[in-house]
Amino acid sequence: MNTLLGFLLFSFTINAALIVPFINLLYGLKFQRPGRKTVDIMGSVNLIFDKLHHKKAGTPVGGGLLIILTTTILFFLVNTTLRLVGADMTSVYPARAEMNIIFAAFILFGLLGLYDDVIKFFGSTEKNVGITWKTKLIGQLILGLGMGWYMYQVLGISIINLPSFGVINLGWFFVPFAALVITGFSNAVNVTDGLDGLAGGVLLFTLIALIIISVSILDTPISLFIALWLGGIIAFLYFNTYPARIILGDVGALSFGATLAVIGLLLGKIVAVFIIGGIFIQKVFKKKAPSTFPLPSLAPIHRLGRTQGCHSCLAGWSCFGNLWTMAGIFVA
Repeated sequence: MNTLLGFLLFSFTINAALIVPFINLLYGLKFQRPGRKTVDIMGSVNLIFDKLHHKKAGTPVGGGLLIILTTTILFFLVNTTLRLVGADMTSVYPARAEMNIIFAAFILFGLLGLYDDVIKFFGSTEKNVGITWKTKLIGQLILGLGMGWYMYQVLGISIINLPSFGVINLGWFFVPFAALVITGFSNAVNVTDGLDGLAGGVLLFTLIALIIISVSILDTPISLFIALWLGGIIAFLYFNTYPARIILGDVGALSFGATLAVIGLLLGKIVAVFIIGGIFIQKVFKKKAPSTFPLPSLAPIHRLGRTQGCHSCLAGWSCFGNLWTMAGIFVA
């Protein structure tokens, strides 16, 4: 565990050194949030979040891209070095095969999100909302089906472990199940990435829980990957908390959500991931639930939005301190 902490700090240092030049690069490329209406994944205008996003016009978007690049490069450098020096590395599945599927989710969903961000800011659409939600959903499902097939066919995964029910063998139904879980988590993180420090803070707690699980089952490659990923998230959060100087963007949100789901499926702890990432799931259902069936307001943003027009959240940290506390409760 001490070694993993060292790699986390190494990743944090690299990301902290690169993020300011990266922000300047985004300014130079004009990769910035435009002044526009805020819409959800279904294309519906969200008036509450409009008030909070009003002052974000001009903020660079794409922090997730830096984390994807640094985590990928650092993993291959560190992993190669560890193998060359003969370090003891164990994994639940063949290490190369399980990391192939993790990086497939990490990179391919990131490319889908990056394409959406580029279209959103430089495309010809009048509303600057990126690719349509239907196109995005189809792309996510296709990628999810491919990853589900890989886990089923190559890694031989076809079971899920449900508390109180035990192990359930889904057979080939695991493929569409995995696709739905991956797509769902990808969209869940994307929906949660709505305000300064929101998704990044919840991701922080979720990844801490996942690295504890991966260490407990002695999966070295996944533990190393999460440690390096955590280092990037922590460095990013310093510049993403109020007032945000950089935003995760779809490139990061879609990638990180899908990767969380894939890791949960690989570790056989997908139910635990649903619990750990409870705020992600709650945010999705909160957005989509009919008004006749109101869900409890776990995130203070909903209550503040209804009663105060979200103005109090503009004051700074308190709203997100409460949200991070709730994330910690889910992890515990």
